[in-house]
Amino acid sequence: MASSAAAASFLAPTLEQLRHLAAELRSLLPLVRVGEAQETAEEFNREMFWRRLNEAAVNLSGEATILTTLFSRLPLPSPRETQRICEQIHVGIKEIIEVYYSLPKNQGITLRKLVRNATLDVVDGMAQLLEVLISPSQSTENCDLISCNSVSVACQKVSEIPKDNKAAALLMLTKCVNFVKDAHEEMEQAIEECDPYCGLLNGSEDNSDSHNDEDDVLGLPSNRDSYWSEEDQELINPCLALVRASRACLRKIRTLVAENGKKDQVSQLDDIVDISDEISPSVDVLVLSIYPPVCHLTVRINSAKLVSVLIKALEITKASHVTPQPEDSWIPLLINAIDRCMNRVKELTQHAANS
Repeated sequence: MASSAAAASFLAPTLEQLRHLAAELRSLLPLVRVGEAQETAEEFNREMFWRRLNEAAVNLSGEATILTTLFSRLPLPSPRETQRICEQIHVGIKEIIEVYYSLPKNQGITLRKLVRNATLDVVDGMAQLLEVLISPSQSTENCDLISCNSVSVACQKVSEIPKDNKAAALLMLTKCVNFVKDAHEEMEQAIEECDPYCGLLNGSEDNSDSHNDEDDVLGLPSNRDSYWSEEDQELINPCLALVRASRACLRKIRTLVAENGKKDQVSQLDDIVDISDEISPSVDVLVLSIYPPVCHLTVRINSAKLVSVLIKALEITKASHVTPQPEDSWIPLLINAIDRCMNRVKELTQHAANS
């Protein structure tokens, strides 16, 4: 009894234990981001892996609910009860991380990234919940419930992870298609809404001073940096065509992977996803550079970067198992179309390149 009482006296205060656990979970995040798969001589058991991962997520979701219930009301749990709860959460977090580490690279890098990201979301969500519970600024239970729900959502998403690398590749390619689709639609909308005061601003040079005075009175834009010139609008057409080509490229690649992709060809699927993942950021950079004021040299450079990524994506896809008959493929046709667009961009920006 004496030893038990002595142990209890050394327990940290309730909220201090939560603070310490939150800091420990935060310290695990960078380790999980760079962590490598554990090497083992045992054959990978897919069914056991997914069962363990799902069970770990379900357990942590339950722990988050218990934690929120106990710490959202007074009196707060005792230091000993808090220690028990923190230990259970710590064990649960260690378990889900360990399960992630047990997924070997030969199951696919794309699949491992999805499992890693899901694991990070769970750990980060639990750390956020702990931080909310110890925050002196919290005034209502809503914040606690929102944080608890974030953990539950993160845990629920674990069960939604694709179970093989082909399914993981299709998921990532679908996201790439949607990102480029959004950029394409945003660009078309900007073109439709462009230069609403063009007729008012493009009057004769003789009346430019009077137009500027009128603009000031009417509150109309008088800065040419706020709209596209005729040269800019001419340049937009091949750039928009490149964005369309990017969207078509990703959709075609996704279709090939869906129809011809083999689950055991993990490396080739990973290569296709890796290069396809570079298309959306390149499209975004090009689209942003087209907004006024337009620097034609920047558009030329960004177009060339996008074309380089597209050509590489098509070549990797053509050389992979998802394209069984490369000679009859649509890929050469799309490459020719992309080259024509780039040549047109070069023609329209040659003056900027020579400056």
